[in-house]
Amino acid sequence: MTPGLSLADARSRLPDLGIADHDPRADARFLERIADGCDRYTPMVALDPPDGLLLDISGCAHLFGGEAALRDDLAARLGRLGLEVLSALAGTPDAAHALARYRLNPAGATLGALPVEALGLDGEETVGLRRAGFRRLGDLDARPSRLIAARFGEATPDRLRCIVGERDVRITPRRPEPALMLERRFAEPIGRTEGALASIGELVGQAARRMEEAHRGGRRFEAQLFRTDGLVRALRIETGLPVRDARVVMRLFDERLAALADPVDPGFGFDLVRLSVPLFEPLAPLQLPLEGGALAEGELAQLLDRLSTRLGRHRVRRLAPYDSHVPEQAAFAFPAIEGGPAGGWPEPEFGEPPLRPTHLFDPPQPIEVMAGVPDGPPSRFRWRRELHEVTLAEGPERIGALWWRRADNAGLSRDYYRVEDGKGRRFWLFRLGLYGREAEKPAWYIHGLFA
Repeated sequence: MTPGLSLADARSRLPDLGIADHDPRADARFLERIADGCDRYTPMVALDPPDGLLLDISGCAHLFGGEAALRDDLAARLGRLGLEVLSALAGTPDAAHALARYRLNPAGATLGALPVEALGLDGEETVGLRRAGFRRLGDLDARPSRLIAARFGEATPDRLRCIVGERDVRITPRRPEPALMLERRFAEPIGRTEGALASIGELVGQAARRMEEAHRGGRRFEAQLFRTDGLVRALRIETGLPVRDARVVMRLFDERLAALADPVDPGFGFDLVRLSVPLFEPLAPLQLPLEGGALAEGELAQLLDRLSTRLGRHRVRRLAPYDSHVPEQAAFAFPAIEGGPAGGWPEPEFGEPPLRPTHLFDPPQPIEVMAGVPDGPPSRFRWRRELHEVTLAEGPERIGALWWRRADNAGLSRDYYRVEDGKGRRFWLFRLGLYGREAEKPAWYIHGLFA
């Protein structure tokens, strides 16, 4: 079977051939799962879609008895998943890629014997090489590179140098290398989840001691549980402030476990547990008040961490000021576990009634208003089927239009009024659009309520 073969020809060769729709997204997710399992060998794992992986095992092979033993162990694990593996060991990623995909005789394959298709050039360029009499990489390597570049372009000798090892281009791993990584391997797989979690606790303790020596704290922690069948279960937590207290970190891991809809299944057991701290930040000692106990800021941060870990990082949010004269855009919400922007809320003005209400409607609610034309204050308005007689009114406060958004209501000016009805209730109303210039009949809205 070869790619591009028609279905009729394939069925003529294999009458019992099974057929399934191609799902590129499912294939990509499956390749990501395989890459997760390859993290047990090295953190330097790169994707080579649609069906390949590149592993940089420099400094890691001795942990598995050498490069050949590492490759055999990897092939055996993937074989148990029903996958057929084509692998190669080489000094550079490009050479390994070419050997794995294009060698015809795995036992005695050499780089010079590979076909010119191993260069990975476009189809027309490959056809041009073959028409010129170049069949294998050795044919190209025997010619001066300047002559090859003059006839076939700079990409051809450049790709050849990468494959034969004259130019070494390292892979870009799918995940950046963490600031701190600790792991524990087991001679015999652990069949109970509690035992694996105890190992995580020991690794967290070791990480805490290292962070204390470096005067640093972690903002993110990731524990990976590697099963013997190649599957990996990852537990990730985040904190709003850098921490290195092992008890705090383990409490968040417990919250994450409690929030999982699918419990951690050990399967045939875990043979590797890894703890990574991707993000480090300086951490100064906390100052304690005279009566003892932690600062209120630290207690609030721990509460937000626990709630965000249990409910999800986007479920618990906080507000921050934003420099905009449009009222509904003067603040924005972001995950509470994030640090947030610099700067705080403006100081409140005391002694005068507040200029902005304590409660805003999103979006503003339309109302029926009786007001003087063209820009008189409202004298009465109906909201939610109730008529309100206006006894006091302040305004207008004109908020200019966003001139770059004339296509919607944001391109209309607003005249705001602070009004009070006969029962002492205070409202924030605005007229949308300038009478006669921006709107023939401006609409009225209630935007907020004063406490």
